[in-house]
Amino acid sequence: MGGRVQRRYRLAALAAGAGVLLAGCGPAPVPTGINDPNEQQNRAMHEVNKAVDYNVVRPVSKVYAAIVPGDGQLLISNVGGNVDMPATIANGLLQADIGGAAQNTMRFLINTTVGLGGLFDPATAIGVPAVPTDFGETLHKWGAGEGAYVELPLIGPTTERDMAGMAVDVFLNPLRFVLPPLEANWATGFQVTAGVGARSRYSETIDSVLYESADSYAQTRLLYLENRRFELGQTSSGDQFVDPYEDPYAQ
Repeated sequence: MGGRVQRRYRLAALAAGAGVLLAGCGPAPVPTGINDPNEQQNRAMHEVNKAVDYNVVRPVSKVYAAIVPGDGQLLISNVGGNVDMPATIANGLLQADIGGAAQNTMRFLINTTVGLGGLFDPATAIGVPAVPTDFGETLHKWGAGEGAYVELPLIGPTTERDMAGMAVDVFLNPLRFVLPPLEANWATGFQVTAGVGARSRYSETIDSVLYESADSYAQTRLLYLENRRFELGQTSSGDQFVDPYEDPYAQ
């Protein structure tokens, strides 16, 4: 186990080091317009994702909402968010956000202990909300540009920078490698199930974008880029994209 963890963290370190070398030390360039050189391939993947959503994710989310009460969905969502917190803490440190990393560490400790492994969220109740971030934002802070727009299988809209960030975030979370296989699988299951619940709660908005827009691909792309740039402080727009796989309970 130890050798496997070390190998994976060496890969993460190499990825992070490559990001630093590529990004340089200056601020990330402010993106303008839409950079989508692979639009044809992205549109094809968008249609695949729509088909999967319509035939699998959407009906499953309706069944899930019908059989799991709201309180139960909240507990599942809490666990999924708690599992990802160590990676969030690591990204805060990589961004030199010591205050944010300290707050997330306190939150993780409170919810893991008093909150019974993350089932409950006493940290928010006492005024310790999460400070969300990810390795895509870390690359942004290091000066990496947004890159081209990408639509990934099942995951959906992203950019080249955030796609690389998602891969590194897996390695930044030690819980995925130190937990026994059974517990690790349960943690992943909680996160996937929380995503299904989010699809149900956002059903009207998502259906409107995917199935009622004249061009659902262009609409999804525009809303995603506007939201991500807003999150990174690169635009004053208040319009935010609703990600069907995002946990609406996340702080």
